Amino acid sequence: MVGAVNEKVAHYLGEPNPKLIRSQRKMLKFLKGAYAAGIPGMMAKPSTDLLANAGGYSFHYGCPNPEMRDIASWILTSGEQKPRRVAKLIPALWKRHGQEDLVLTGLLLANMSEEELGESPWMALIHLLGEQEPLGALLEIGEELLRGGHEVPNDAWLLAMAGQSELWHQVAVLFLSLRKDGLGGARSLVATAPAGGELFERIRNRLLSAEN
Repeated sequence: MVGAVNEKVAHYLGEPNPKLIRSQRKMLKFLKGAYAAGIPGMMAKPSTDLLANAGGYSFHYGCPNPEMRDIASWILTSGEQKPRRVAKLIPALWKRHGQEDLVLTGLLLANMSEEELGESPWMALIHLLGEQEPLGALLEIGEELLRGGHEVPNDAWLLAMAGQSELWHQVAVLFLSLRKDGLGGARSLVATAPAGGELFERIRNRLLSAEN
């Protein structure tokens, strides 16, 4: 996750800090400051507030992806001796539900092992889901998991997941859309998924038309 370092973010983060990882409350507050440090130039606050309301997020600072990767790397380095502390931070980030919190969740899940998380990253992700979630963010997290070397689960796993709730069914379709080798035996999963918004229906139609 190495890229060009934003000096403002690097200065805010400082050296890795294993002690800070011990307190979720302090970490969550610290991370908001890190997001703010990553904002480029003059960010128009009204537009970020509008994005937060439209996307189902509790806040949206506008911290760019390279800076988010720097923040994730800092957390992982700070917690490398106690990865379970990092794993326990993930549900707290998701519960707070800022846009950057969800991006950071994806970066952490993608760069942690099943042993460190206590379950597969895909399972850890679906266990975070509430009754409603921004599907675009979930799609981006899925793409990040793939980049991290975590293959999309098999048909049986996705079909079992889809049977749990309408949201899980839709998310299973999103996961399936990330595969490079078609629908396999999961076409019915796509065809029978509950109706969704524009993004979801675009993905569904693309998957079904590709199989014709």
